[in-house]
Amino acid sequence: MSEPDRPDVRLERNADTLWVWIDREARRNAINAEVLAGIAEAVERAKEDASIRAIVLTGAGDKAFCAGADLSKGTGTFSALPDEPTTDFGRLARHVRTSRVPLIARVNGACVAGGMGLMALCDLAVAADHARFGLPEVKVGVFPMQVLVYLRSILQARHLNELCLTGELIGAERAVAIGLINEAVPAHQLDARIEALLASLRQGSPAALRRGKQVIFAMEMMAFDEALAFAEAQIALAAHGADAAEGLAAFNAKRKPSWAGDA
Repeated sequence: MSEPDRPDVRLERNADTLWVWIDREARRNAINAEVLAGIAEAVERAKEDASIRAIVLTGAGDKAFCAGADLSKGTGTFSALPDEPTTDFGRLARHVRTSRVPLIARVNGACVAGGMGLMALCDLAVAADHARFGLPEVKVGVFPMQVLVYLRSILQARHLNELCLTGELIGAERAVAIGLINEAVPAHQLDARIEALLASLRQGSPAALRRGKQVIFAMEMMAFDEALAFAEAQIALAAHGADAAEGLAAFNAKRKPSWAGDA
């Protein structure tokens, strides 16, 4: 089912999943202000619609997931204006980080520079095995400043340093090995693998997934004692929810649960 589109972003509702396509194949799905605004709007829509269980972010075609910022008109996408303290990319990141809906990156091709930032904002990432990854900003006289914010919690420092300082690209196999993506599959199996992930998400409680995403985000900014106290409060709340009662009943009856959030 089609959703209202924004220039350069195509939305498609498929059952309980919102697919978000960066639709700039001729520009290797490069980022501009419309792309960032379109993704942000999709994330906000999913926040308000409890029937959306997941978002899949991908790029049009099979050559590129996202080639980074569209530099044909300068670097404005990643620069803050004198009277605006945040960037377009930063505002999108804030939307995504507070979302309680799981995001899956479907990496259909090259994922470089700002594309790595978009992928890093997602909870899971599956790539076609021909995809290439990298942070080549140093080769055009800049540095992946904002992308570092997201990648430093995903990659071990030596791997991140190598990508940032050399600007060299790596293949999908190494991306899996260093923990940048979850897995790489042949291109013709990419959609099937995404659907399998979505099927796994559907088996879980919608309430538990949304609360869990909120907890993951909150804990990243907490010290150990604070995180433990927060977790103790959250598990007490979750255990008294309708989905927890249904999950326990289904487990004991050896049947499939019927979650309160399911249509």
